[in-house]
Amino acid sequence: MQTDPFTGRPTCIQGGRLPSEAEYRALQHDHRRRLEALARFGAAAARVGIGTDPDDDLVLWESDEIGLLAGADPLWHELDEAARAFRALLPIVSLEDFGFPPEVGDLLAECGPRLRPISSGVEATAFEAEDCSIYKFFMPRTDGRIGGTFEFRRGDEVALYAEAADGSYRAMLEKFDLILRLGGMPTEVVGVTKHEGVLIAKQTLGERLAEGADTSKVQPAALITIPSRFLRAHRDHPRLYFVEDEPWLVADLHAKNLVRAVDGELRAIDLLAAPFPRELVEAEPLLAEWLERVRLDPAASVLRPAPDDEL
Repeated sequence: MQTDPFTGRPTCIQGGRLPSEAEYRALQHDHRRRLEALARFGAAAARVGIGTDPDDDLVLWESDEIGLLAGADPLWHELDEAARAFRALLPIVSLEDFGFPPEVGDLLAECGPRLRPISSGVEATAFEAEDCSIYKFFMPRTDGRIGGTFEFRRGDEVALYAEAADGSYRAMLEKFDLILRLGGMPTEVVGVTKHEGVLIAKQTLGERLAEGADTSKVQPAALITIPSRFLRAHRDHPRLYFVEDEPWLVADLHAKNLVRAVDGELRAIDLLAAPFPRELVEAEPLLAEWLERVRLDPAASVLRPAPDDEL
């Protein structure tokens, strides 16, 4: 494993080379440990009355922020331990580490010679480094939100409506984990900047698809088509996926979010996702029953087959 040219930390991503199977598994393990650490940190913060929504204050928390309080009470001690464990998995970095000037105002216009701008969107600005690795800089909004997610509501014509909404740092970390679960492009979380709150990720280089290419028939095999009676989402290719047996909505795997890797496979580089809200699912018996059956059998029909003695 080599070191990252900007942070000096270990990395398994370099240009278009795909990591080994062992490296890929280790990368997945890191994503899950990071999410577990953030969940522990959030729970510890809530127990002492610290708000966790939005979660930018947690993600930008200095590991030694509470000082002497850590030794004064078991709850504050747990908060301190949880903060340090999380920070070890999401280090604080600086934009200057990547060649940007102090107090940079425009990432695209003010990047250094070691990064070449390749795209900029609503969520992130992407650059190609000298070794052809891709670095993505996700900018937070002024209210502490970052990236995207889905918000759900019950409908009249369909069980649920899903609409895109501003996300959170946890939603971003969940997205990176999902990309790997779906066999997408290897993605590392490099760190987050203290002052700007920019979340930085690193991905393997892939070949872009033609603008507007139809990807409806090349979605990741693990994704399940959702019957139209159960969901309406105003995003491309909404699909169902189970994460640790919990149903998730995954969408936006269009031509801009899939690339061809060096092995010839199409792999996701971005997506939009959120877990189905349990309380809304439970209020829709047909949806709840279908989700349970399709969890066990992805080819399950919309309605449960009637027993022979009922025919």
